[in-house]
Amino acid sequence: MNAATMRRVLDTIAEMFPDARCELNHSNPFELLIAVILSAQCTDETVNKVTATLFKKYRTPEDYLSVTQEELENDIRRIGLYRNKAANIRKMCAILLEKHGGKVPEDWEELVRLPGVGRKTANVVVSNAFGVPAIAVDTHVERVAKRLGIAGPDASPLDVERRLMKLVPRGEWTMTHHRLIFFGRYHCKAKNPACDVCPLIDLCKEGKARMKGTVRGKKDEKARKEAHLTK
Repeated sequence: MNAATMRRVLDTIAEMFPDARCELNHSNPFELLIAVILSAQCTDETVNKVTATLFKKYRTPEDYLSVTQEELENDIRRIGLYRNKAANIRKMCAILLEKHGGKVPEDWEELVRLPGVGRKTANVVVSNAFGVPAIAVDTHVERVAKRLGIAGPDASPLDVERRLMKLVPRGEWTMTHHRLIFFGRYHCKAKNPACDVCPLIDLCKEGKARMKGTVRGKKDEKARKEAHLTK
């Protein structure tokens, strides 16, 4: 994909989702960090339901360490992989208190050293909590990037991130991340994407193949009905 085509993609998704944003509810960097850790392999909707009560009970790193592992696990039981996440959260809180004065570090390198924090989580935190341009690649961003030809079909999440960083102006990284997520979550879904009304269908090999199959299926169905009527 060249710069002109990428510009078209950016302008199109901006028009479609002008208010795209982080949908994980939070009121400070610490809550955002906890929410993003919980969101791995889990929907934002489920995370928000859990954190609605979780953030009332736990407000500081000390709060997460003041309860047993089992109690925290029970509080996040609706979240996938809740045992591992509870353990990582407690380890992460201990490190925040020991090395960072109980505060979430703004430095990306320090963030990825925390338990349960990978590239995606660190990118979400630095961009949304501290205003540092970043592109976090989740399943939606990866799927959309591959379908639109921004990255190759076998590209890793890191490959996708680097490709987007190269094609998208740095000042637009964070907003592009949000808009690609919204595009993937509400339009270019994993199943039943809205190919028939997609303004970027010409860039999507999968979408064009899907639409040809739909048209062919409708023609076959029409032919079957007409054959039945002539009997």
